[in-house]
Amino acid sequence: MPDASLLFDSHMHTPLCKHAVGHPSEYVAAGLAAGLDGIIFTCHSPMPDRWSHAVRMSPDQFDAYVALVDEGRSSAPAGFEVRLGLESDFFPGMESWLGELHQRAPFHYILGSVHWHVPEYRDAYWRGDIDAFQRQYFDHLADSAETGLFDALAHPDLIKNADPSAWKTGRLEDAIARALDRIAATGVAMELNTSGVNKIYPEMNPGPGMLSMMRERGIPVVLGSDSHHPSRVADLFLAALDLLETAGYTEIQIFANRRPQPLGIDSARHRLRRAVPSGAGPSL
Repeated sequence: MPDASLLFDSHMHTPLCKHAVGHPSEYVAAGLAAGLDGIIFTCHSPMPDRWSHAVRMSPDQFDAYVALVDEGRSSAPAGFEVRLGLESDFFPGMESWLGELHQRAPFHYILGSVHWHVPEYRDAYWRGDIDAFQRQYFDHLADSAETGLFDALAHPDLIKNADPSAWKTGRLEDAIARALDRIAATGVAMELNTSGVNKIYPEMNPGPGMLSMMRERGIPVVLGSDSHHPSRVADLFLAALDLLETAGYTEIQIFANRRPQPLGIDSARHRLRRAVPSGAGPSL
């Protein structure tokens, strides 16, 4: 069993998704510089019938993805782990496809996503009503947890970018609470995604309010940068740990062989500060 005290960035991509750059070996180097003990690649899953094909590997590139991650692993020095994961899109009707896909390789971690902005999702669910669209998103987030297909749910309030001016967690608190109650019952983790600060609504995903609601329900958290460039590996992790602690969390989860392992926030913070001065962000 891998050491439960290791710190990983659990969300990053490869050029196979068509909107990321950098060889996995470059992500390894960035992880080492940031003070991490390992990284998990979670490139966007292939989907059937060219569904959202512009932002993901094609089905016939799956083996190439596994080989690319292996190349990153072979470049890593002793003591630094590179694990195979996948970011799989939840979309009603795709459950069987994903269930079979997740058996095709020895994954350590499967991250589930509801990407509201892909054309196929918008075509299916956008009806000109932002309130209804946001509520549907949170229903789908809970549906994804209940499939049992995923270990954690990525950037769980990503929908706030659909219309930042209309994003008010108070207005949606009932829908969010119902979704989180359902997610908590499954035991599935949720991600604190630091890349949200670079989006239209510049805030980590989820924001502090939703993060506190997650903590109240005992939902575990995984930390991910959602890196599409090596320079963003472990980006803002110290700030994210502070945010988690403020919400009441004392630990994060790292996945190995699709099983969660706890890491205390103090231990995670210490590892990052091995590489950067106290109070500074990761120097990459």
